Amino acid sequence: MPFLEVLRLAYAALSANKLRSGLTMLGITIGVFSVISVMTATGALQASVETGLSFLGSNFFQFAKYPALGGGGPQAASKYGNRRNVTFEQAMVYKRLMADTGAVISLKVFDGNKRVSYGRLRTNPNISIVGTNENFLASNSYTMGEGRNFNESDVNLARSVAIIGTDIRKRVFPVEDAIGKLIKINEKNYTVIGVLEEKGSSLGGSQDAYVLVPITRFFEDYGRVNRTVNVATQSTSQQTYERTFNAGIGAMRVAREIKPGEDNDFEVFTNDSLVGAFAAVANAVRAGAFVISSVALLAAGIGIMNIMLVSVTERTKEIGIRKSIGAKKRDILRQFLVEAVCLSELGGLVGILLGVAGGNAVASFLKADVLFPWGWAVAGLLVCSGIGIGFGLYPAWRAAALDPIEALRFE
Repeated sequence: MPFLEVLRLAYAALSANKLRSGLTMLGITIGVFSVISVMTATGALQASVETGLSFLGSNFFQFAKYPALGGGGPQAASKYGNRRNVTFEQAMVYKRLMADTGAVISLKVFDGNKRVSYGRLRTNPNISIVGTNENFLASNSYTMGEGRNFNESDVNLARSVAIIGTDIRKRVFPVEDAIGKLIKINEKNYTVIGVLEEKGSSLGGSQDAYVLVPITRFFEDYGRVNRTVNVATQSTSQQTYERTFNAGIGAMRVAREIKPGEDNDFEVFTNDSLVGAFAAVANAVRAGAFVISSVALLAAGIGIMNIMLVSVTERTKEIGIRKSIGAKKRDILRQFLVEAVCLSELGGLVGILLGVAGGNAVASFLKADVLFPWGWAVAGLLVCSGIGIGFGLYPAWRAAALDPIEALRFE
């Protein structure tokens, strides 16, 4: 029998029982949807992290009180929360100790949920203010769009000057030039001296909703209590990175007065370590999705086998007639196998389409680039074929093994 004729018969058999076929496909659809949606979302987010993670520039490493991607549970959170803050004084000691390495040192302290106003115009209370020095732009891969960067005098004299992101410029200076204007943050006045080049969003957050002020002015306006400073360091080149990194560890231990033999009470991370940490989290999520989808697909496969056994029973007389006019065992076997595979593939195809749509919806919500996981889609179809063949083989074998005379007598 030609294969196209086999497909036509399979379609006719499945169409004759639309509700039963649809419910059987549903199990496959749910299993494939669960794994494809998770793989799509995590793949899009990981690609966004790898291409868009830029708050550390090249040849940089950073010291902080807390890990960059969380502490990993209540016990870890308590451990990090009980650490001493990295104080401004310690950061300055570190900077002085690293002077001979030629490294670029950037100091950063953050405070969020601020509102910026200019006259009657104001932003939403979602602006982050960053106390920093003249090296923030290099350590965070920003560039100046307008105006100038901080200089050492701005920091040493704690001047009330600010550099704003493009989100703020668009909101409070829609038609005016921002440079030289006086903005207000929490009733504190700052003169705008620069506007950052637009950077866009990453992982659901805008990278253009920042106001930079000299770190010394930040402490005067917002206090030092419960403030911890992040210290980013850039080596002069990739060749000197390892030496600078080792010197930085030693300098930070000296600045924090950590005795020989005691563990470090600070975190150090780079872009590579952050990407690796995110990849580990993504892989754990993928493993969980794979386990869940495997259970769903196993249940769906058993459902396919049961439905095909029912179909064999219902079509026993048809099988007898076909055998009596010359159909061979392999023809019957192939017919029922194709029906099982078609059921599985159709359910898998619907699951893939829904999974890609759902995963990319999550990625779009988190401002990550959408993608189509071709590898996982092909793997999903292959798995569905395997399920159709594996769970459809026994019903197909039973149909092919029927005695034609007994099958013709079946009522």
